[in-house]
Amino acid sequence: QVQLVESGGGLVQPGGSLRLSCAASGFTFSAYVMSWYRQAPGKERELVADITSTGRTTNYAGSVKGRFTISRDNAKNTVYLQMNSLKPEDTAVYYCKARALTRVVWGQGTPVTVSS
Repeated sequence: QVQLVESGGGLVQPGGSLRLSCAASGFTFSAYVMSWYRQAPGKERELVADITSTGRTTNYAGSVKGRFTISRDNAKNTVYLQMNSLKPEDTAVYYCKARALTRVVWGQGTPVTVSS
C-alpha cells in the first residue's frame, strides 16, 4: 500500500521548535522528490520546502528560509522538517508529498499550532 504518514505536529510556543517526520511505504522512496507543504485556515496550500531524491539539493519558501531545514534518510524511507524559531504565522496543517515522473503521493497532514 502506497502511503505517507506524517507525525511530530503539535502545540508550541512562539520561538520554539518542532521536528516533523514523514514515513513512506509502498514505493521506491529514494527515487522521489519529497516536499513539505502547509495549509493555514482559509488559505491555499503552499510549498514550504523540497529536497531532491539524493538529498543534495533543497529549496525553501522565503518565509521559512533560515528557520526550517528539510532532510531525508533514504535508508529509513523518511523525510524530516526541522522547524526552529516558530512564529504564530507558521500555524497550519503540514503535509508531505512524494513526486516522481508519473506519480504524486500525499500524506494526511499533521497540525502545527504556534501560540502562547
